[in-house]
Amino acid sequence: MSNKQLQASKNSSVTQVKWHKIVVLGLFTAIWVLYYTVSWPDSTIPRPPGPRPAHKSPIFLSRALANLTHLLYWPLTPGHRGDILASTSPQTSTYHLRSPARASYTLGSYLEAILVARDHGGRPKTHGGDLFRAQLLGPYLSAGVPGDVQDLENGTYLLSFPLLWAGRAQVQVRLIHSSEAVGVLRRIWREEGATVDFTGYFRGPTGYEENMTCNVNPLLFGEEEAICYYKDEDSGELWFCAQPLTLPCDSLVGHSAGRYWNVTTPHEDALLAWNLTDKVLPQSIGPVLVSKKRNRKLVSSPEQPCYPGIPAPKPSGFYYGQVWRSLACSSRSFPTADSILSCLAGHIVHMMGDSTLRQWWEYLRDTAPSLKPVDLHTIHHSGPLMAVDTTRGIVLHWRAHSWPLRSLRTPVASLHSVVRELAGLAGGRHTVVVLGLGAHFTTFPPSIFVRRLAGIRAAVMALLAREPSTLVVIKLANTGYKSVYGSDWFTLQVNRLLRAAFSGVRVAFVDAWEMTSSLPLPDNIHPVKLIVRNEVDLLLSFICPT
Repeated sequence: MSNKQLQASKNSSVTQVKWHKIVVLGLFTAIWVLYYTVSWPDSTIPRPPGPRPAHKSPIFLSRALANLTHLLYWPLTPGHRGDILASTSPQTSTYHLRSPARASYTLGSYLEAILVARDHGGRPKTHGGDLFRAQLLGPYLSAGVPGDVQDLENGTYLLSFPLLWAGRAQVQVRLIHSSEAVGVLRRIWREEGATVDFTGYFRGPTGYEENMTCNVNPLLFGEEEAICYYKDEDSGELWFCAQPLTLPCDSLVGHSAGRYWNVTTPHEDALLAWNLTDKVLPQSIGPVLVSKKRNRKLVSSPEQPCYPGIPAPKPSGFYYGQVWRSLACSSRSFPTADSILSCLAGHIVHMMGDSTLRQWWEYLRDTAPSLKPVDLHTIHHSGPLMAVDTTRGIVLHWRAHSWPLRSLRTPVASLHSVVRELAGLAGGRHTVVVLGLGAHFTTFPPSIFVRRLAGIRAAVMALLAREPSTLVVIKLANTGYKSVYGSDWFTLQVNRLLRAAFSGVRVAFVDAWEMTSSLPLPDNIHPVKLIVRNEVDLLLSFICPT
């Protein structure tokens, strides 16, 4: 990695130290102020876009600045900040069918319900902003589909479920976060520059090491702290570490996660407590019976094959018999090693992202034993990893995206930016690029993720311009986090930004959010094998559509 360093020498004069700090802080403050102008709004009135900096992707970035308020809109939570009993309760909130119950419903129609949010005293809420998740389940059929939740912003919510299989179906609703808890999360994302920090490992020629705090924003270090400044030349991304006492800035050799900050008050902790988070509401609607239509027991998948740029319906698919069936294209199953290897034959697959994408690499390695891992002698928590099948001409890569990365200690030399990796690919019809982004950005304001997406989008567009036959797949972030450092509410906003960033670009999406929220399985940031198998099958459906 090529780095520029601004460092304050311990042997320099006080004037030099102050001058270096002024230059560094002044440079970053200009960027920071610009991006904070598009952070969470305090009202529902959209703000005008801030000034536009020069960037490789000015069209997208200007549009993102203009539309961010709309993309991240969420109803505000008024009053009652000191009364936890006034917050939404999963025990007293109820839902009922929107129309009178019928003896049977028709395959392909919709089931609608009205949810009334209530506080702990049973009083109906008069404002929206709660994060509910609704599912329609077929327990005996291993079936499930995510329901659409429309916030009417008056304490009621419209639930809508497509009826996609014949047989019994049961509504289930969960309160992920009350509107009051969401208010806490929004405050943190808007006001806190970060909720975690990182550790940089500096090593001298004799092996002596100093461990220093690192982060994305120099203003987080304190006014008197001398700072090391790093810039990735390919992506333009900035990184900062507190300067070691005796070692130079260019002696940074390692990186790892650091500490989690305490960013909540005791009252906010109570609002986010486990007994108020991710709770199933009492059953308010009995099982419904869905009848066959023209002797069909399932809504048919579209006949068109899976290809990048295909419009995404809502929902994008559903489970039946533990198999994800896309509603956008004719997705396929790859149940055996031979079927997987036949699809991947002749392809080089580059996976770049977080550990949920690493699960895809591990699934393919474990399911197809002829994919032999290559000993790179530098394998660390963040990779790189590689597996090959020389007989079939398959190469399978995975590496973590660069900082901010919450990981075990890993060499800085292994932290390649996604932009850098994309710039080094020739592309072509045998090249597959899979990007998994989001989970490590929930501990920073949305502006940080917008900046990262602008660079990656520009790199993807450049790759597709030089080789349009390259397949680029975007894996959305999945459910699983339930804390101030990675709540599902944060992830929902990250996915909105991901969708917007690649709108109009010929890429394929794997909606991991819906695929991890459609079955009655415990939420886990690292989904179970059943989910991973279906995610990989959808990836393979884009690689081998017919």
